[in-house]
Amino acid sequence: MTQFAPTPRSSPRISDRSMLEIADLSAWYGEAQALRDVSLRAAPGEIVTLVGRNGAGKTTALRCVMGLHANMRGSVRLGEVDLTVLDPVRRARAGIGYVPDDRGIYATLTVHEHLILPPKLADSAWELERVYAEFPALRERRGQPASKLSGGEQQMLAIARVLRMGARLLLLDEPTVGVDPQLRVQLWEGFRKMAAGGISIVVSSHVMDEAERCDRLGLIRFGQLLAEGTVAEIKAKAGVERLEDAFLKLSEVSES
Repeated sequence: MTQFAPTPRSSPRISDRSMLEIADLSAWYGEAQALRDVSLRAAPGEIVTLVGRNGAGKTTALRCVMGLHANMRGSVRLGEVDLTVLDPVRRARAGIGYVPDDRGIYATLTVHEHLILPPKLADSAWELERVYAEFPALRERRGQPASKLSGGEQQMLAIARVLRMGARLLLLDEPTVGVDPQLRVQLWEGFRKMAAGGISIVVSSHVMDEAERCDRLGLIRFGQLLAEGTVAEIKAKAGVERLEDAFLKLSEVSES
Protein backbone atom coordinates (compact mmCIF):
# COMPACT_ATOMS: atom_id res chain seq x y z
CA MET A 1 0.00 0.00 0.00
CA THR A 2 1.28 3.45 -0.88
CA GLN A 3 2.34 5.57 2.10
CA PHE A 4 2.73 9.30 1.46
CA ALA A 5 6.03 10.67 2.68
CA PRO A 6 6.07 13.93 4.63
CA THR A 7 5.98 16.78 2.14
CA PRO A 8 7.11 20.38 2.43
CA ARG A 9 4.69 23.30 2.21
CA SER A 10 5.82 24.07 -1.33
CA SER A 11 5.29 21.50 -4.06
CA PRO A 12 8.00 20.58 -6.57
CA ARG A 13 8.11 22.72 -9.68
CA ILE A 14 7.36 20.61 -12.72
CA SER A 15 8.32 21.74 -16.18
CA ASP A 16 5.55 22.50 -18.63
CA ARG A 17 7.21 19.97 -20.93
CA SER A 18 7.16 17.04 -18.51
CA MET A 19 6.01 13.58 -19.55
CA LEU A 20 3.65 11.49 -17.44
CA GLU A 21 5.05 7.97 -17.04
CA ILE A 22 3.06 5.21 -15.37
CA ALA A 23 4.93 1.95 -14.90
CA ASP A 24 3.78 -1.40 -13.53
CA LEU A 25 0.79 0.13 -11.77
CA SER A 26 -1.31 -2.31 -9.74
CA ALA A 27 -4.22 -1.50 -7.44
CA TRP A 28 -6.63 -3.30 -5.15
CA TYR A 29 -10.02 -2.85 -3.52
CA GLY A 30 -9.61 -5.03 -0.48
CA GLU A 31 -8.56 -8.43 -1.81
CA ALA A 32 -9.86 -7.74 -5.33
CA GLN A 33 -7.21 -6.60 -7.78
CA ALA A 34 -8.42 -3.75 -10.01
CA LEU A 35 -5.22 -3.05 -12.00
CA ARG A 36 -2.46 -5.42 -13.07
CA ASP A 37 0.93 -3.94 -13.99
CA VAL A 38 -0.44 -1.13 -16.18
CA SER A 39 2.15 1.02 -17.97
CA LEU A 40 1.20 4.15 -19.90
CA ARG A 41 2.75 7.48 -20.83
CA ALA A 42 1.50 10.87 -21.96
CA ALA A 43 3.87 13.37 -23.55
CA PRO A 44 3.36 17.14 -23.31
CA GLY A 45 0.63 18.24 -25.70
CA GLU A 46 -0.57 14.68 -26.24
CA ILE A 47 -4.08 13.28 -25.84
CA VAL A 48 -4.07 9.71 -24.55
CA THR A 49 -7.30 7.77 -24.20
CA LEU A 50 -7.68 4.82 -21.85
CA VAL A 51 -10.38 2.72 -23.49
CA GLY A 52 -12.32 -0.12 -21.94
CA ARG A 53 -15.73 -1.26 -20.80
CA ASN A 54 -17.25 -0.16 -17.53
CA GLY A 55 -15.38 -1.76 -14.65
CA ALA A 56 -12.19 -2.25 -16.67
CA GLY A 57 -10.08 -0.18 -14.26
CA LYS A 58 -10.00 3.17 -16.09
CA THR A 59 -11.25 5.27 -13.18
CA THR A 60 -8.96 3.47 -10.75
CA ALA A 61 -5.95 4.27 -12.94
CA LEU A 62 -6.79 7.98 -13.00
CA ARG A 63 -7.40 8.03 -9.25
CA CYS A 64 -4.00 6.41 -8.69
CA VAL A 65 -2.32 9.13 -10.74
CA MET A 66 -4.11 11.80 -8.71
CA GLY A 67 -3.22 10.09 -5.43
CA LEU A 68 -6.80 9.25 -4.49
CA HIS A 69 -6.31 5.49 -4.32
CA ALA A 70 -3.80 4.45 -1.67
CA ASN A 71 -3.87 0.66 -2.07
CA MET A 72 -1.53 0.52 -5.04
CA ARG A 73 2.01 -0.15 -6.08
CA GLY A 74 4.07 0.89 -9.07
CA SER A 75 5.65 4.06 -10.38
CA VAL A 76 3.89 7.29 -11.33
CA ARG A 77 6.19 10.10 -12.45
CA LEU A 78 5.72 13.51 -14.01
CA GLY A 79 9.06 14.47 -15.46
CA GLU A 80 11.65 14.03 -12.74
CA VAL A 81 9.07 14.12 -9.94
CA ASP A 82 7.93 10.94 -8.22
CA LEU A 83 4.22 11.55 -7.66
CA THR A 84 3.76 8.57 -5.37
CA VAL A 85 5.32 10.50 -2.46
CA LEU A 86 2.93 13.45 -2.89
CA ASP A 87 -0.59 13.69 -1.49
CA PRO A 88 -3.43 14.82 -3.81
CA VAL A 89 -3.11 18.49 -2.80
CA ARG A 90 0.61 18.52 -3.63
CA ARG A 91 -0.15 16.85 -6.95
CA ALA A 92 -2.67 19.57 -7.75
CA ARG A 93 -0.06 22.18 -6.86
CA ALA A 94 2.36 20.37 -9.16
CA GLY A 95 -0.03 20.92 -12.05
CA ILE A 96 -2.33 17.90 -12.20
CA GLY A 97 -6.04 18.54 -12.70
CA TYR A 98 -8.55 15.75 -12.15
CA VAL A 99 -12.16 15.91 -13.31
CA PRO A 100 -14.13 12.88 -12.02
CA ASP A 101 -17.11 11.43 -13.83
CA ASP A 102 -19.49 13.29 -11.49
CA ARG A 103 -17.62 16.54 -12.35
CA GLY A 104 -17.64 17.81 -8.76
CA ILE A 105 -19.95 20.70 -9.61
CA TYR A 106 -22.03 22.45 -6.92
CA ALA A 107 -25.61 22.90 -8.12
CA THR A 108 -26.34 26.16 -6.33
CA LEU A 109 -23.12 28.00 -7.18
CA THR A 110 -23.05 30.12 -10.33
CA VAL A 111 -20.58 29.59 -13.13
CA HIS A 112 -18.68 32.70 -12.05
CA GLU A 113 -18.55 31.59 -8.42
CA HIS A 114 -17.08 28.24 -9.47
CA LEU A 115 -14.33 30.07 -11.32
CA ILE A 116 -13.40 32.69 -8.74
CA LEU A 117 -13.30 30.37 -5.72
CA PRO A 118 -10.46 27.96 -6.65
CA PRO A 119 -7.00 29.12 -5.56
CA LYS A 120 -4.28 29.48 -8.17
CA LEU A 121 -2.01 26.58 -7.35
CA ALA A 122 0.61 26.87 -10.11
CA ASP A 123 2.31 29.48 -12.26
CA SER A 124 0.40 28.16 -15.28
CA ALA A 125 -2.99 29.13 -13.78
CA TRP A 126 -5.37 30.64 -16.32
CA GLU A 127 -6.64 34.16 -15.74
CA LEU A 128 -10.41 34.49 -15.57
CA GLU A 129 -10.64 36.43 -18.82
CA ARG A 130 -8.70 33.72 -20.61
CA VAL A 131 -11.14 31.12 -19.33
CA TYR A 132 -14.09 33.08 -20.63
CA ALA A 133 -12.32 33.63 -23.96
CA GLU A 134 -11.64 29.91 -24.37
CA PHE A 135 -15.08 28.85 -23.09
CA PRO A 136 -17.55 31.43 -24.49
CA ALA A 137 -20.51 29.28 -23.43
CA LEU A 138 -19.45 29.81 -19.82
CA ARG A 139 -19.20 33.57 -20.31
CA GLU A 140 -22.78 33.62 -21.60
CA ARG A 141 -23.98 31.71 -18.53
CA ARG A 142 -21.66 33.20 -15.92
CA GLY A 143 -24.51 34.32 -13.65
CA GLN A 144 -26.48 31.07 -13.81
CA PRO A 145 -26.33 28.30 -11.19
CA ALA A 146 -24.59 25.14 -12.33
CA SER A 147 -27.85 23.21 -12.02
CA LYS A 148 -29.13 25.12 -15.06
CA LEU A 149 -26.24 24.03 -17.29
CA SER A 150 -26.36 21.15 -19.72
CA GLY A 151 -24.11 18.14 -19.16
CA GLY A 152 -21.58 19.44 -21.68
CA GLU A 153 -21.53 22.90 -20.14
CA GLN A 154 -21.00 21.40 -16.69
CA GLN A 155 -18.07 19.45 -18.09
CA MET A 156 -16.61 22.64 -19.56
CA LEU A 157 -17.00 24.32 -16.18
CA ALA A 158 -15.24 21.47 -14.37
CA ILE A 159 -12.33 21.60 -16.81
CA ALA A 160 -12.15 25.39 -16.69
CA ARG A 161 -11.97 25.26 -12.91
CA VAL A 162 -8.87 23.04 -12.84
CA LEU A 163 -7.24 25.17 -15.54
CA ARG A 164 -7.84 28.16 -13.26
CA MET A 165 -5.76 26.30 -10.65
CA GLY A 166 -2.88 25.82 -13.09
CA ALA A 167 -3.30 22.28 -14.41
CA ARG A 168 -0.80 21.21 -17.07
CA LEU A 169 -1.92 17.58 -17.02
CA LEU A 170 -5.66 16.90 -17.25
CA LEU A 171 -7.15 13.60 -16.08
CA LEU A 172 -10.68 13.42 -17.47
CA ASP A 173 -12.90 10.52 -16.42
CA GLU A 174 -15.58 9.80 -19.05
CA PRO A 175 -15.86 13.50 -19.97
CA THR A 176 -18.49 13.08 -22.70
CA VAL A 177 -20.98 10.86 -20.87
CA GLY A 178 -24.40 12.51 -20.95
CA VAL A 179 -23.23 15.20 -23.36
CA ASP A 180 -25.23 16.02 -26.49
CA PRO A 181 -23.49 15.48 -29.86
CA GLN A 182 -22.90 19.18 -30.59
CA LEU A 183 -21.24 19.89 -27.26
CA ARG A 184 -19.32 16.64 -27.49
CA VAL A 185 -17.71 17.94 -30.69
CA GLN A 186 -16.96 21.24 -28.95
CA LEU A 187 -15.33 19.43 -26.04
CA TRP A 188 -13.04 17.47 -28.32
CA GLU A 189 -12.17 20.61 -30.26
CA GLY A 190 -11.29 22.17 -26.92
CA PHE A 191 -9.16 19.17 -25.93
CA ARG A 192 -7.23 19.44 -29.18
CA LYS A 193 -6.70 23.19 -28.70
CA MET A 194 -5.47 22.70 -25.14
CA ALA A 195 -3.11 19.95 -26.28
CA ALA A 196 -1.75 22.27 -28.98
CA GLY A 197 -0.92 24.66 -26.13
CA GLY A 198 1.19 22.00 -24.43
CA ILE A 199 -1.31 20.55 -21.96
CA SER A 200 -1.23 16.76 -21.63
CA ILE A 201 -4.63 15.07 -21.45
CA VAL A 202 -5.50 11.55 -20.33
CA VAL A 203 -9.12 10.65 -21.08
CA SER A 204 -10.99 7.54 -20.00
CA SER A 205 -13.76 6.32 -22.26
CA HIS A 206 -15.78 3.25 -23.17
CA VAL A 207 -16.66 4.71 -26.59
CA MET A 208 -14.43 3.35 -29.32
CA ASP A 209 -14.99 6.15 -31.83
CA GLU A 210 -13.63 8.66 -29.30
CA ALA A 211 -10.36 6.76 -29.24
CA GLU A 212 -9.95 7.58 -32.93
CA ARG A 213 -9.61 11.25 -31.93
CA CYS A 214 -6.61 10.78 -29.65
CA ASP A 215 -2.87 10.69 -30.32
CA ARG A 216 -2.32 7.40 -28.53
CA LEU A 217 -4.46 5.01 -26.54
CA GLY A 218 -4.37 2.13 -24.15
CA LEU A 219 -6.86 -0.71 -24.40
CA ILE A 220 -7.71 -2.01 -20.93
CA ARG A 221 -9.75 -5.06 -19.91
CA PHE A 222 -10.23 -6.48 -16.41
CA GLY A 223 -7.49 -4.18 -15.12
CA GLN A 224 -4.91 -5.34 -17.63
CA LEU A 225 -3.53 -3.27 -20.51
CA LEU A 226 -4.02 -5.22 -23.73
CA ALA A 227 -2.13 -2.81 -25.97
CA GLU A 228 -0.73 0.71 -26.00
CA GLY A 229 0.19 2.91 -28.97
CA THR A 230 -1.33 4.90 -31.79
CA VAL A 231 -4.62 3.76 -33.29
CA ALA A 232 -2.77 2.64 -36.42
CA GLU A 233 -0.24 0.67 -34.37
CA ILE A 234 -2.93 -1.14 -32.41
CA LYS A 235 -4.91 -2.00 -35.53
CA ALA A 236 -1.73 -3.31 -37.14
CA LYS A 237 -0.88 -5.37 -34.06
CA ALA A 238 -4.30 -7.03 -34.20
CA GLY A 239 -4.27 -7.29 -37.99
CA VAL A 240 -7.68 -5.65 -38.40
CA GLU A 241 -9.07 -2.43 -39.86
CA ARG A 242 -11.46 -1.38 -37.08
CA LEU A 243 -10.44 -0.43 -33.57
CA GLU A 244 -13.39 -2.28 -32.02
CA ASP A 245 -12.29 -5.45 -33.83
CA ALA A 246 -8.76 -4.90 -32.49
CA PHE A 247 -10.12 -4.71 -28.94
CA LEU A 248 -12.07 -7.96 -29.41
CA LYS A 249 -9.15 -9.79 -31.00
CA LEU A 250 -6.63 -8.67 -28.41
CA SER A 251 -9.08 -9.64 -25.67
CA GLU A 252 -9.24 -13.15 -27.09
CA VAL A 253 -5.45 -13.34 -27.21
CA SER A 254 -5.17 -12.28 -23.57
CA GLU A 255 -7.52 -15.11 -22.55
CA SER A 256 -5.65 -17.80 -24.45
